[in-house]
Amino acid sequence: MRLVLGIESSCDETAAALVSLGADGARTIVAQRIASQDEEHRPYGGVVPEIAARAHVVRVMPLVEATLGDAGLGLGDVDAIAATAGPGLIGGVMVGLVSAKALAMAGDKPLIAINHLEGHALSPRLADPGLAFPYLLLLASGGHCQLLRVEGVGQYRRLATTIDDALGEAFDKTAKILGLGYPGGPAVERLAAEGDAKAVPLPRPLLGSADPNFSFAGLKSAVLRAKEAGIHADPDIAAAFQKAAIDCVIDRTRRALEAAGEVTALVVAGGVAANKAIRAALEAVAESNGLRFVAPPLALCTDNAAMIAWAGLERLGKAGFAPDALDFAARPRWPLDPDAAPVRGAGVKA
Repeated sequence: MRLVLGIESSCDETAAALVSLGADGARTIVAQRIASQDEEHRPYGGVVPEIAARAHVVRVMPLVEATLGDAGLGLGDVDAIAATAGPGLIGGVMVGLVSAKALAMAGDKPLIAINHLEGHALSPRLADPGLAFPYLLLLASGGHCQLLRVEGVGQYRRLATTIDDALGEAFDKTAKILGLGYPGGPAVERLAAEGDAKAVPLPRPLLGSADPNFSFAGLKSAVLRAKEAGIHADPDIAAAFQKAAIDCVIDRTRRALEAAGEVTALVVAGGVAANKAIRAALEAVAESNGLRFVAPPLALCTDNAAMIAWAGLERLGKAGFAPDALDFAARPRWPLDPDAAPVRGAGVKA
């Protein structure tokens, strides 16, 4: 059995987890702890980077100690230390990565610097041992919206990305427009369940376009205009927004499937993967294409350290594995597919 300690601190969740991989392939989350910062950021309607970084400083090592304690284990029982090294809010990333370096040095353990997006991309394999490469992944969160062909550990081909806002970002901004507070995505989903999606006409940016990428900035602006018009009920605006967003996601996913070649499954991961309506729509696409649909449990959709530990285990078991150097630098941006062609527009979420 191999056991990896994972640390996650890329945004506003401080997390630590122990994940094991048995000789028989069994994957187990041995222990995990997550400290949310929702209360610290709620007054500002979004994440404040400096507040997030300071909270990580206070919480990360006590969380690691508590997680080891929950499992009745010590640092000597761990085979490697994995930590998010980017992309993300650089202050928070540095806190987690420096902590992991200290633990690796103190325990004479290998350091594995994990791309946060790779953590999301591989997390479905933690929950579903039967998920084989290659698969088509919709990676959707507050900072990213991409379609990737996941060909293996460390092997990712980007088929589409957002040219402006990410999907989760659009949900959060819609929540702010509607006065729903923070975190916004779940609040929009709840309100949408009470509304009529046909009551408010909203655009579907790039729907039907040969351009494979996403765009949500225009949809967000249309939501603002609908709210300012003062003639639509908030539940109807929320429902119309969610339906428009789903229509765009499904259209882009179908186009990506055409370009992906043979894949074993359609997979969704990232914070937005917790949205039940989006899951249901993607499941229908998978079924219509004769594919399995795979989504990780809700607890593995949002930022967590179990997915970081699991990505560490995947890398640890890869042929030719070599630990990362203790001077590995934190990265605010770190594309999964560095060879992907630049996208038109801002392209900052690539």
